[in-house]
Amino acid sequence: MSDTALETQDPTDPNHLGHDMEPNAPFAKAVINHVSKTVVGQSEVVERVLIALLTGGHLLLEGVPGIAKTLLVQSVGKAIDLQFKRVQFTIDLLPSDILGAEILDQQSGKFHIHKGPVFTNLLLADEINRASPKVQSALLEAMQERRVSIGDETHTLPAPFLVIATQNPVEQAGTFELPEAQLDRFMMCHRLRYPTPEEETEVVRRSLKLKLQRQGDGAVPQSMFDAIENTRGVNISDLTSAMTEVQQVHVSEVFINDCVKLINATRDHEQLVLGCSPRAVLSLVQASRARAYIYGRDYVVPEDLFTLAEDVVLHRVRLSYEALADGITSRKLLDDLLDALL
Repeated sequence: MSDTALETQDPTDPNHLGHDMEPNAPFAKAVINHVSKTVVGQSEVVERVLIALLTGGHLLLEGVPGIAKTLLVQSVGKAIDLQFKRVQFTIDLLPSDILGAEILDQQSGKFHIHKGPVFTNLLLADEINRASPKVQSALLEAMQERRVSIGDETHTLPAPFLVIATQNPVEQAGTFELPEAQLDRFMMCHRLRYPTPEEETEVVRRSLKLKLQRQGDGAVPQSMFDAIENTRGVNISDLTSAMTEVQQVHVSEVFINDCVKLINATRDHEQLVLGCSPRAVLSLVQASRARAYIYGRDYVVPEDLFTLAEDVVLHRVRLSYEALADGITSRKLLDDLLDALL
């Protein structure tokens, strides 16, 4: 497709992509089929998780309690033959609980390295905003450089490596807001919605099919976490092949210019005190390539930019006090910037 064709498409028209309405890549289909056996709906979230996997980017999931954030990530972790670890972030967590530490062997008198849960392929940082800023910053090096410094040694993390974190946006007690440097390292921040009545009805139906899990003479009711299948839909070589195909997706100069124009507009806007960093442009382009691959295209289109802009941009910008006083929202401001691209 030519640059001119890309430029003249209407990204707000849901029919202009045709076949793109359903995931088309075999890798994406396999993961989605596995996750859908446990999680009802949340197709947008699954798409964002797939984008993170295919690009090696980190993902922040934001939503109120009880809408299957943790369940979804665990389902994805078991759908792919990757090493998966989960850390429940709490106020008393220490950096060494995540990264690892030097342990003294009393018999030999030497120190040896005990590696923490960060040494994995997929790390679920559950309720990340419940940990202190000191613990949150412990992930900065791992998320950016894919390595960890313990004592005098630097250790490379496994490949692939990505962090999927969750947080509750409404509860303030016992939480610490993520700093800008931490937020900027997340490729995307996706805000989950409540399920539709039809989806919620299906959730209830599935929960009624759960049985008791016996432990000796006692028993406990099964949860949806017990219903996650342990069979692997795809393996790490399938993921590597899919990541290679993502790198072949064509990005036109017109698309690049639109991405740069959007991100630059956040830096010069009078109602923003903090705009997006260059990392945002890279994230938007790479995420668009992955989304194109998921829907069976070998080229990006404006619809990719318009769909992903909210997840890439909003967690990186800060409104001015005047804008907040006037009732301006980041979402409305982004809509205005996107309209200017049309």
